[in-house]
Amino acid sequence: MPETVWIALYVLAAWWVATGGILVLGRRAPATFRASLAAATVLLILAIPVLYVASRSDTMAASCLAFAATLVIWGWLEMSFLLGAIVGPRRAACSPGAVGWPRLREALGAILYHELATIVGALLVAALTWQASHQTGLWTYLLLWGMRISAKLNLYCGVPNTGEPMLPPHLRYLASFFRRGPASALFPLSLLGASAVCAMLLIAAWAAPATGAASAQFTLLATLACLAVFEHFMLVLPMRADAPWSFWGRSPRSLPAQPGQRR
Repeated sequence: MPETVWIALYVLAAWWVATGGILVLGRRAPATFRASLAAATVLLILAIPVLYVASRSDTMAASCLAFAATLVIWGWLEMSFLLGAIVGPRRAACSPGAVGWPRLREALGAILYHELATIVGALLVAALTWQASHQTGLWTYLLLWGMRISAKLNLYCGVPNTGEPMLPPHLRYLASFFRRGPASALFPLSLLGASAVCAMLLIAAWAAPATGAASAQFTLLATLACLAVFEHFMLVLPMRADAPWSFWGRSPRSLPAQPGQRR
């Protein structure tokens, strides 16, 4: 089997395991959150030097290692959010009847600290990969960041499948900022943009030399972009958002309606 196929399967497995694991940890008792985040922080500390060293070796293995280290950094940020450690100054549902700027202000307040932490994470990854042999880590982070921003904006503007079952109980108030209904005009633009990025990365992966960091880098990124397109499709498909991770166990079928929630 070609090495690029193994790399694509590696990304798929990492995406499935990392997402499922974080979902499971978010559904556990709050008393376990501190230990979970402490363990993730140890992995984060280990990932930092790994990313620095791996980014300075021009091999396929080094590129895959840089991808994994970046995924650990991104995973720590996701865990800090889903466990409620870094969220935002507002920890309440959207005010009933809030529209326009008041609704946007409250929505930003609910995730502000996490968004600032994500910026700090981007600066950290950029510093670790500065003048390195390859930029797998930085491009992985930027791709994850861009697709996550796109997903959040679509949830805010409106999609049929808002993915509420993926929210842990202590973050259920965030569902009040989602708008469930026909997809907004933003969705086709987001899907088109994500698909264009995916196509460009697939072409670059096909054209890259068969060996070396470049081949692995573009294969890693192309696979990740394809998964991002799939996640966007999940926003409009008639299926539970956590269906791919049903093996890990599911949250309750639906969340209690929150004041001001768009249905």
